[in-house]
Amino acid sequence: MTDVLIFEAVVYETPPQQAEILLDESLFPRIASGDKAAFLALYEKCSSPVFAYALSILRSRGDSEDAMQDTFLKIRSAAHLYQPLGKPLAWIFTITRNICLMMYRQRAHTAQLPEEDRVQDLGFDRIQNAEDRMTLEKAFTVLPEDSCRIIMLHALSGMKHREIAELMNMPLSTVLSKYKRGIEKLRTELEGMP
Repeated sequence: MTDVLIFEAVVYETPPQQAEILLDESLFPRIASGDKAAFLALYEKCSSPVFAYALSILRSRGDSEDAMQDTFLKIRSAAHLYQPLGKPLAWIFTITRNICLMMYRQRAHTAQLPEEDRVQDLGFDRIQNAEDRMTLEKAFTVLPEDSCRIIMLHALSGMKHREIAELMNMPLSTVLSKYKRGIEKLRTELEGMP
């Protein structure tokens, strides 16, 4: 997982500065032909954003890791189907979303964990910085799903707000306002904690 920058944004009101995720569309034909280096390059660029997106949907670290693995297996088997339209990340996230929804439907048929167990299942205990861990745990318990997803995608995967707006099919202004309101709510919740 990449560096967590939510705590900084909540406490200091400074938005994390991260580079845009740029993918070379020529990777997909190379992956389709079995080029392992191309597949590894794609994985290195996209594994963190795919994991963060899956986590924002499934809210389970284990399920999100499984979804990420399934996403890359699907990419490897379906790379020949990719049509270069200038939006490779959107294609990847569509695969991830479909896999997550399938897992979510399967999980709906099984017993749900209590909220406190689901938060522990996120795996935030691996995050060394106590403030970041506390902020992430609080985000999953107090924020609406879409605000939490926006914050997770921005902070964990490094996606720009514009990219998130395209992915979630929302106006950029809506994404920005949900991000800002989510950060403000987290700030209020964290200030009220002992």
